[in-house]
Amino acid sequence: MASDAKPVLTGGCQCGAVRFALSAAPVRISICHCRMCQKASGAPFAAFADIPNEQFAWTRGKPAAFRSSSMAERDFCAACGTPLSFRRISGSRIEIMTGAFDRPDMVVPTLQYGTESRLGWIGTIVNLPSKTTLQNYGPEKLGEIANYQHPDHD
Repeated sequence: MASDAKPVLTGGCQCGAVRFALSAAPVRISICHCRMCQKASGAPFAAFADIPNEQFAWTRGKPAAFRSSSMAERDFCAACGTPLSFRRISGSRIEIMTGAFDRPDMVVPTLQYGTESRLGWIGTIVNLPSKTTLQNYGPEKLGEIANYQHPDHD
């Protein structure tokens, strides 16, 4: 990414030790249900924004990496453990976890992969009873919680 380019999207880990910026919109945004992505994210699926390397830069710190297979590495923050990316070894693109963006609402998935491992209940979660964080904790308890995560901006 050119250093003088105005970032289109930014993000980083929960402690702020690792930050990134994109100089163009992602090429593709997808969800992967494969078992490797489930384990890497600690979640039922992983959501990724696919970005060409030349349009991406780590702007603060450098992530640690784990070689999760013979074809890929997954970056994460060594300080707080936040999963950050999936990269094909010697590939021309990086796939950033959408939850790591400062504005995850701007990276909307349009495609799913690894559906052979999709959990059967995924399609029904929209119908589960739901509460906001305020409804769950109440105003008094919520007011007592101190957030130690990096804010969603620099």
